[in-house]
Amino acid sequence: MRSFIAIELEGPVRESLSQLQEELKSCGADVRWVKPENIHLTLKFLGNISEETAGSIVSVLEKCCTGVSAFDIEVSGVGVFPDTKSPRVLWAGISGDGTLRELQQKIEDGTASLGFKRENRKFVPHLTLGRFRSSGGKKILADKLEKHKDSSFGAVKVGSVVLMKSDLGPGGATYTRIAEIPLQG
Repeated sequence: MRSFIAIELEGPVRESLSQLQEELKSCGADVRWVKPENIHLTLKFLGNISEETAGSIVSVLEKCCTGVSAFDIEVSGVGVFPDTKSPRVLWAGISGDGTLRELQQKIEDGTASLGFKRENRKFVPHLTLGRFRSSGGKKILADKLEKHKDSSFGAVKVGSVVLMKSDLGPGGATYTRIAEIPLQG
């Protein structure tokens, strides 16, 4: 099963991002939009794993989350990866205390102990809002993004980490929780 480790969003932030997506859709850019209910913060993409491996990952996540208190992150700003000349991913930014980065590093180290390859790129916390299919409409969209580069979409209390399964279909991905590992209150 195709899987990843993530932080899920709460209602108010998800609703703000959904409203942003609706505004940006009016540009007519050739973007495949992420369904609002699927917007999440990926901490580690795992790829295809077995059910047996999923159990080992849950054990590692329980160790990683031990001693980590719940914390807040702020969702603010928007942009594109890799750059505005050839955008591929449209994102909303994440800021918060260092706890998020510490937790992600623990998860990176823990999954590496199970044989998962370490990510070569620096962790850049973000929420993927859409993926560009072509450059059509990117100029109009870039102007709209400029308007929201410093916008705040709300804060999220991070109280758990989830191991998710991703099933790809013609209507986009469907995500299913495999396990939820709580942080300390």
